[in-house]
Amino acid sequence: MSMTERRAPRYFTPDEANALLEHLRPLVAQMMDAHGRIAQRLPDVEVTLERHAANGGGRVAGDLLTLNDRLQVSLRAIQSCGVLVKDAHRGLLDFPALREGRKVFLCWLYGEQRVGHWHEVDEGFYGRQPL
Repeated sequence: MSMTERRAPRYFTPDEANALLEHLRPLVAQMMDAHGRIAQRLPDVEVTLERHAANGGGRVAGDLLTLNDRLQVSLRAIQSCGVLVKDAHRGLLDFPALREGRKVFLCWLYGEQRVGHWHEVDEGFYGRQPL
């Protein structure tokens, strides 16, 4: 597909979103783990990079690059399913859906057993309503 071509957005039913959770859970766990490890290491990065700029940043920078690669792989895998990552730290995902003829998001937070909420596109997590 060329850069000018666009795929039609995928819309999920609640059943389709719930069926995809088995595939998504380990990806979200990996994403959250990498994100958390990166956040923990960030205070050390500036000092380490300054100290080791001439040799590529040292072990801390190398570890962060590895974690970033893991984070990016997880994000791409989730997004390739047509799912939006709204918060990598908390594991918050939105599934595009149609409700009464308008676009909405089915909303899932890591740890929830199933996709059981939805919200308007412009409302976000705090506008969640039960399905």
